[in-house]
Amino acid sequence: MHKPRKEMIAETRAKLIAAARHAFGTIGYAEASMDDFTASAGLTRGALYHHFGDKKGLLQAVIAEIDGEMAVRVNEVASKAPTRWQRFVDECTTYIEMALEPEIQRIMFRDGPAVLGDPAQWSNANACVASIADHLAALQEEGVVVAGVDPETAARLINAASSQASQRIANAKAPEATSKKVVAAFKQLLEGLLDKQPD
Repeated sequence: MHKPRKEMIAETRAKLIAAARHAFGTIGYAEASMDDFTASAGLTRGALYHHFGDKKGLLQAVIAEIDGEMAVRVNEVASKAPTRWQRFVDECTTYIEMALEPEIQRIMFRDGPAVLGDPAQWSNANACVASIADHLAALQEEGVVVAGVDPETAARLINAASSQASQRIANAKAPEATSKKVVAAFKQLLEGLLDKQPD
């Protein structure tokens, strides 16, 4: 029995992404050979070019997959927060702290920006900014965040700060110690948005 074409395409893409993710996460983008990961996936270079265009396109697909997983984890942590403000803080800081994990550190915060440029221009950035802006608008309505701040502008600044914070941790000689300093500084930045201390 032949599998439907759609299912075969999805399987091929998934195999290439899994093989590339392993290679990018262990030896890094620059050292990863297209021949190695197409061979480990049991596929040809032609399949890679057909589905992703090139190695950079494959990196974008790997980043999109990891980003989706990170969003799920961030939401799981944040959903336990007792207040909307704490949820917002937890979402931001959980994302930053993931820069301590070797695969995320290397692919998302070292190789990603080096190969694909400024993360603020990545396709997932707009969704992050929109989510942060929604949080801020809701917090303004509750009187938690100062009323005069434009939510979208603040969201773009926070998104940029979290990206820089994550990259600082990922590139640090002592990531654990750097993470503690970075998260503390980031929380202080967020507290500047408060109209009053939350209960």
